Amino acid sequence: MKLLTKSLLTTLLLLVWPVISYANEESENARLPLEELRYFTQVFDQIRQAYVEEIDDQALLEMAISGLLNGLDPHSLYMDEAAFAELQESTSGEFGGLGIEVGMEGSFIKVISPIDDTPAYRAGIQAGDLIIKLDDQLVQGMPLTEAIELMRGPKGSKVTLTIVRQNTDGPFEVEITRDIIQVMSVRHRILEPGFGYVRIAQFQENTGADFREALSDLQKQKDDLKGLVLDLRNNPGGLLNSSVDVADALLDGGLVVYTEGRIPSSKEQFYATAGDALNGIPVVVLINEGSASAAEIVAGALQDHRRAVLLGTSSFGKGSVQTVIPLGTKRAIKLTTARYYTPNKRSIQAEGIRPDITVRPAEIHLLETQKQIKEANLAGHLSSDSDPQITDKEDLLQADNQLYEAINLLQGLNIFSRNTSRGDKDQ
Repeated sequence: MKLLTKSLLTTLLLLVWPVISYANEESENARLPLEELRYFTQVFDQIRQAYVEEIDDQALLEMAISGLLNGLDPHSLYMDEAAFAELQESTSGEFGGLGIEVGMEGSFIKVISPIDDTPAYRAGIQAGDLIIKLDDQLVQGMPLTEAIELMRGPKGSKVTLTIVRQNTDGPFEVEITRDIIQVMSVRHRILEPGFGYVRIAQFQENTGADFREALSDLQKQKDDLKGLVLDLRNNPGGLLNSSVDVADALLDGGLVVYTEGRIPSSKEQFYATAGDALNGIPVVVLINEGSASAAEIVAGALQDHRRAVLLGTSSFGKGSVQTVIPLGTKRAIKLTTARYYTPNKRSIQAEGIRPDITVRPAEIHLLETQKQIKEANLAGHLSSDSDPQITDKEDLLQADNQLYEAINLLQGLNIFSRNTSRGDKDQ
């Protein structure tokens, strides 16, 4: 028992040392609670000796580490070899699974956001859904890493999720076929002549560079770019530096975000460089309850600097910073070490970012109206000497009312800007 106690205390010292080394070594808080650690070794030994089934020492220690982290907050966790490999894969843009970002809410798994064009997205999984069962296994009280492992599997295999959704009568099941998830971080297109659209699904290593390339391509189109819609809905976040790069592209300098925590290394400030890639062209940012973490950083920075109008619904409210601390080469812990703050000192944590204009998603059904006869309906009418423009705004209204309203807002801002400029010239 003495040898076991000594060994465990040595192990625990090694585990806590990276964190303690950041603290003031003279602080009372830096001292190890030796009495409590003795209790831990006693419990460890009792489980090891008397539990109904034999448990490997390594497995038992991993359970203990996992328990330490799971008791802190929904985002601190222990990553075994598989989970650590998955984290590294997800930030590079390709990984296996369903395509959802999840966290803990109480004893259940909560969907932060489905990722674009993935099996979960196509199956209709929504931000805010609670997963209560995976196949026949209840997830209540299950560690998040274990739930994630159950959702992973070979391409083509199936898993059934039992979902509880707000404003829905009772749980329901959704069967999803697993696939290799290849996330295209940035997509762009012209919505209407002069008005561009950029969708960022997740913040990965190359998102900042891809975003600037998308802006450059939109500016090369036939019609001069008059406005941009930046869609951050259902974006679960990702890499902090990539979110700073995206905000930097639209800001002409200034603070983007800062972090504060207990250890010196957690106190950081991130600034944009001089130069706005769009030269002040109006920007509307779409957010919703699935916009989290890095997406909230971008939205908050653009809102505080009055560089964009935010439209949609309040964001998720994940304003905490997780630091990945490797344990050797194959395992790691993800530990919450700081909070994010917007340039105006707003905490994102549990508050989220509120839009400037609230537009909730809705199903729009157009009223049947009597068809009006117009000049174009008359036989032999003169043709227009301008290029015909084919638009599908009516279809867009029914498919995505938030994006429809974003276009209307940009068009209104453009008209206002033109009228203001004309008035200045007349004076």
